[in-house]
Amino acid sequence: MSPTAVFIGGGPRTISLVERIAANAPELLGSDGLNIHVIDPHPVGGRIWRRNQPPLLWMNSVAKDVTMFTDDSVTCVGPIVAGPALDEWVAGPGRQILIDAGLSEQADTFGPNDFASREVQSLYLRWTFDRVVASLPRSVSVTVHQQRAVSVRDIGDPGGPQAITLDDGMVLQADLAVLAQGYLDRVASTAEAALARAADSNGLTYIPPGYTADIDLTALRAGRKVLVRGFGLAFIDLMILVTQHRGGRFADNPDGTLTYRASGAEPVLYVGSRRGVPYHAKLGYALESAAPVVPTYFTQAALETLAGEGHTLDFRGQLWPLIVKELTAAHYRRLFEFHPERTALPWSQFSAALTQLDVRGVEFGTIVAAAVPDPEDRFDLAAIDRPLRGRLFEDHRHLSEAMVHYVAADLRRRANSAYSPDHAVFNALLSVYGVLAWATVSGRISPQDRVQTFEGEFHGLFSFLASGPPPRRLAEMLALHDAGLLHFAGPDLHVAVENGRFVGRSPAVGGTIDADALVDARLPSPDVRAASDPVITALLAEGKLAAEDLTAADGTSLGGGQLLADAHSRAVAADHSVHPTRFLLGPAVSGSAGSAGFSRPGFNGPGLRQNDRVARDLLTLANQLTAGHSAGRQIIPPTDVTAEHPNAKRSPRQTRPAPVRPAPNTPLIHPNHAHVHQDRIESSHAR
Repeated sequence: MSPTAVFIGGGPRTISLVERIAANAPELLGSDGLNIHVIDPHPVGGRIWRRNQPPLLWMNSVAKDVTMFTDDSVTCVGPIVAGPALDEWVAGPGRQILIDAGLSEQADTFGPNDFASREVQSLYLRWTFDRVVASLPRSVSVTVHQQRAVSVRDIGDPGGPQAITLDDGMVLQADLAVLAQGYLDRVASTAEAALARAADSNGLTYIPPGYTADIDLTALRAGRKVLVRGFGLAFIDLMILVTQHRGGRFADNPDGTLTYRASGAEPVLYVGSRRGVPYHAKLGYALESAAPVVPTYFTQAALETLAGEGHTLDFRGQLWPLIVKELTAAHYRRLFEFHPERTALPWSQFSAALTQLDVRGVEFGTIVAAAVPDPEDRFDLAAIDRPLRGRLFEDHRHLSEAMVHYVAADLRRRANSAYSPDHAVFNALLSVYGVLAWATVSGRISPQDRVQTFEGEFHGLFSFLASGPPPRRLAEMLALHDAGLLHFAGPDLHVAVENGRFVGRSPAVGGTIDADALVDARLPSPDVRAASDPVITALLAEGKLAAEDLTAADGTSLGGGQLLADAHSRAVAADHSVHPTRFLLGPAVSGSAGSAGFSRPGFNGPGLRQNDRVARDLLTLANQLTAGHSAGRQIIPPTDVTAEHPNAKRSPRQTRPAPVRPAPNTPLIHPNHAHVHQDRIESSHAR
């Protein structure tokens, strides 16, 4: 009898994991094969990348930086199976797919440095999935259920079969289960619920954090004043959906600027945030090398030396000075090597000072002033992070003048390779992020620092500098401002309900803004304890999953807890035992390989490495289940079950009991009888 593996979630993580199963199957899979079931209410690719969303919503990575496949940079045990990055796919096998889908213009004009729409990405993901399924051995079947999983339970002891119930009542029996739901929706926070009640009682509109493509924006009617909190990618989506998507259009001017021609259906947006400025535009040029940058100061070895034996490090006191030094060094190394005419000291003299001094201090600042005459060539991370700090504006007109200058200057700089030190800092940020991810998984960062500082402050800085929108989106922002449809509300924006209206205030700007609608344009704050996913909620309540308990120094809850998994990505229960056949992957899981759905070619993607390890574990377990069927199917956990997770303990070897028969009339799918429910199946793999 072939064992069955069920994947809850059909997004990029699952597609990549199935690809790794296909790559490793010739070596590890026994002759009995494997039945794979993929469960997701959306088509393969998942909710974020589904095709049925507005075509004006784009990715924020250029096509050449997006891949689903391993390459020679990926350090994994399984075989490397090359495949096209997104740009190569569009130019090759995807071209006819795009034409057939009515996207001929994108097929004809798309280039490696273009930003694909999410509908193009959805087609790339579907093609990847189909290619992977076709490459599986004949003994492996794949069935896709376009439904929602509503519960997961063990039939008997952990290590035995699991019953996975779908929203129509169907039950799948799984020998192996992988929970990979991606970003989890959550219930409203206390503050969000209070705002919703206040809005309702005053006849106002409040739209809480969410995924913009899923939000009903019809209440933001033509001419209506709308306060918006959030200036990142969620705002960019909102901006486009209530303007261009409603029939307006942007016209290109000879000087490179844009003019917006309104449709008359647009509301009027007033946008602010903590910084008060939008994310920096993506860089419009590339450096000579696309290889990862090896860090100099912020390295694993440096952190091990700082931490000593088994100690955690203080983010602000120990990690942050090294991070700032790493980014500062990347900036000036590039400036001195490639733009020496703009420097006034030898690099050897400057680099010695950089190594020896605190780069945030006065002494180093004095050396920078002498060595780098033009302030535009200097690197001051604190000033870059908060460009409006210390500035006061008499009114919103003066703020608008400053903002237009700031955004226009950012567009010019991000398109000009004369400022290539900015690109060097971008590459260094990627390296820093990788070291921080390692430090988190290895226990060198405390859970409190991870939530508050790494995933909070640092991730915000990273997104601001390195994960901004395509440059055209900022040009469109300026055009909407010129058209009177977008205004700037300032930094540290505070919003309250007063006299039946939303009122926004910024301490940097004189005056207030009143509106009858408020949008929190950001993703929901992650916290698995507040998740609305029924599978996660029930397993947590039953103690079958465990989440971090995160508290601040004063004992207050931090929220933001993630699900616990061991070093092999297997679920940890509330009693700290490890479930031998239930795996957890994705952004809601502590120790998972980040939240990025896609890897950058040539950059040894951590998600690809983790997926390869999990795929090999799944195949090994499948063989054990098959070989041990007549003897009770003994599950033998890997020898280093819990070595890398402080909250897990070694689980005793599990023996699988005989399957428990379901109650009469329970719609249980036997692994080898999936064909009984073909009407519920979107696609299957068979030869």
